[in-house]
Amino acid sequence: MPEFLSFINEILWGSVMIYLLLGTGVWFTWRTGYIQFRYLRHFGKSLKSSLSSQPDGLTSFQALCTSLAARVGSGNLAGVAIAITAGGPGAVFWMWVSAIIGMASSFAECSLAQLYKERDAEGQFRGGPAWYMSRGLGMRWMGVMFSVFLLLAYGLIFNTVQANSVANAMHYAFHLPEFVTGLVLMVFTLIAIMRGLRGVAKMMQWLVPIMALLWVATSIFISLWHLNQIPHIFETIIRSAFGWQEAAAGAVGYTISQALTSGIQRGMFSNEAGMGSTPNAAAAAASWPPHPAAQGIVQMIGVLVDTLVICTATAIVLLLAGHDTTLTSFNGVQLVQKAMSSLAGSWGAGFVAGIVLLFSFSSIVANYIYAENNLIYLKKNTPRNVWLLRVITLLMVMCGTLLSLPVVWQLADIIMALMAITNLTAILLLSPVVRIIASDYLRQRKLGIKPVFDLARYPDIEQQLSEGSWDDVPRQ
Repeated sequence: MPEFLSFINEILWGSVMIYLLLGTGVWFTWRTGYIQFRYLRHFGKSLKSSLSSQPDGLTSFQALCTSLAARVGSGNLAGVAIAITAGGPGAVFWMWVSAIIGMASSFAECSLAQLYKERDAEGQFRGGPAWYMSRGLGMRWMGVMFSVFLLLAYGLIFNTVQANSVANAMHYAFHLPEFVTGLVLMVFTLIAIMRGLRGVAKMMQWLVPIMALLWVATSIFISLWHLNQIPHIFETIIRSAFGWQEAAAGAVGYTISQALTSGIQRGMFSNEAGMGSTPNAAAAAASWPPHPAAQGIVQMIGVLVDTLVICTATAIVLLLAGHDTTLTSFNGVQLVQKAMSSLAGSWGAGFVAGIVLLFSFSSIVANYIYAENNLIYLKKNTPRNVWLLRVITLLMVMCGTLLSLPVVWQLADIIMALMAITNLTAILLLSPVVRIIASDYLRQRKLGIKPVFDLARYPDIEQQLSEGSWDDVPRQ
């Protein structure tokens, strides 16, 4: 089985996904007027606006923290370690590239999710790729296919990845049996997911910033402690990304292809740009200002924070510890624990285990919220089915503590690729709508007025939207 999964991964990630991801990101960077660069200096203002409370939906900040909860998981630790092991330090550079270009894809998918959202039976906003495939493209079959992929990914596969990382980290640091870790994780996950979308969003708006700051602050402290080595670390990353490091040393080393593939693959698993997961959280927000692009811009911040900040923090810890951290006898999380212990002392392994626990727990909870959201799209959200999804989610958490790491990661990579291919196809087909959203927002910002998405200007789009989803937006 591992050989077969490896073969499928080689096909999907050897060329198809690399070109599709980069091509889509470049396309939307151009179609949106380079929005991730033009509005970089406005991210602080957008983040401040995201705190504005709105009726019938989450605040943009709550939606951002919920999406970050799913993004910021074991991929930010174990994924970075695996990327460096497989592709060398240069993989970190290609993770950065995937994030910067992926910000445009994230803007596109999250803006579309905001535009095509609808209200559920309780008046809460719901939406995501399945909705814009159905309403924007008139392809409900495509939405159904995507929802099935997402249920498999976020209800099953990805939770095993997170649980696997936690179990390995706890066993390495405290010699805690994997079964005990799985049981504790199951209990706390059940308590959290029973709170529903609003309850989870309120919890994540506090948990996510705290856990992210803990890890980044620790990395900064260690970097200051080894300040004289930091310039060399970044030089090594750049040189290795293009094969210059190996060429200068007269060795073959890692190829550019290895660095690029590993960096983009693990970068996407971490920041999820273009995968179609984040729009499920973005659609739940009552965006402020009342324009679909506003939520798209806020969610771009999530990509920036996840990869350029948190993943870089992990990479610095690994690279400062030296090349011995690439020993294949350790899995991804244990590589980070070993690196932290070598830099900070015996407490390092336990600290990393605690961070992994927080990251993975928040990710599992957000993954469930995404899965339940698509159960609603499929109109299968009966109490029986919701509880069935919860039970399966919890069982997969337990199974994740017992599965071998290569099988878990390979399954995650395959299902991630299938989701991304479906979603990227949809947003490329809807790129004219994305351009309208971006240009309308930029036009109003240039005029110095608060952006408002006036549907009267776009009657063709208005006909596709759910009744009542944008009724509260004032007409210009």
